[in-house]
Amino acid sequence: MDLRESRAKRWWRSGRRIGSIERAAAFIDDVGFAVLFPKKGVELPNLWETVTDREENELLEDGWGDDADRLWGWKDELPRRRLAWYGEFIHKRKSFLSPGLLADLYPREGLPDDYKEMALQEDARRIADVLYSSGPLPAPVIREATGMDGRADGPRFNRALSVLGRGLVITHYGVEDQGAGWPSAIMELTARAFHIAPKKDVHGAHRRAARRYLDTMLIADAAGLSRAFNWPIADARARLDELCDDGRARRLGNRYRSTE
Repeated sequence: MDLRESRAKRWWRSGRRIGSIERAAAFIDDVGFAVLFPKKGVELPNLWETVTDREENELLEDGWGDDADRLWGWKDELPRRRLAWYGEFIHKRKSFLSPGLLADLYPREGLPDDYKEMALQEDARRIADVLYSSGPLPAPVIREATGMDGRADGPRFNRALSVLGRGLVITHYGVEDQGAGWPSAIMELTARAFHIAPKKDVHGAHRRAARRYLDTMLIADAAGLSRAFNWPIADARARLDELCDDGRARRLGNRYRSTE
């Protein structure tokens, strides 16, 4: 079996399509991480291809459809039920993390105000402060509370959300119906949405995360791990080398293959 076929099996692309949020959660728990939609030229597990056989571009040509409706609802409901974290993280794309992988990757103490330890840019800090003071809020309410509700402020607000997502500071947390149009995503602080215990062994947690990444990717390199988890490339390479030392991986030139 070649790598493409092996990944199709590992990433639930073959077999029965996912039709429930419970199976979607089981998929994310199994692979550890997944992006929402596939992207040409980027090989990662994604939820879309486990739900439907349709190509993403068919959404524009043939209409949204039941599969996309379910997927769009699950992305906000999964974190609200604490079944998976969702936000902008893997390769700076909308993505999911299993609760177990989230706990290993979360870089702070696991307290709602631990984001204050970070050197956040001002817009991102204001968003986090509003959520800390008020609890989970719809995006339009956050924009108004932070003074970023103008038509021209959208990109600025989205950049701040991206910073907070990559830092695992915030997650989606359900939706709120705003009347006409799409429901608005609710945001919440990750450390309040999920129980994240303080780490006694950060190095061990990162080794587990690297092991999960390689187990899911089957073959990977340090650059891919670095981009996925926002780690320095030297740290990514060191964690993969440690897996080789433990007999859980073997080197293939610049790449690594899982032996499990």
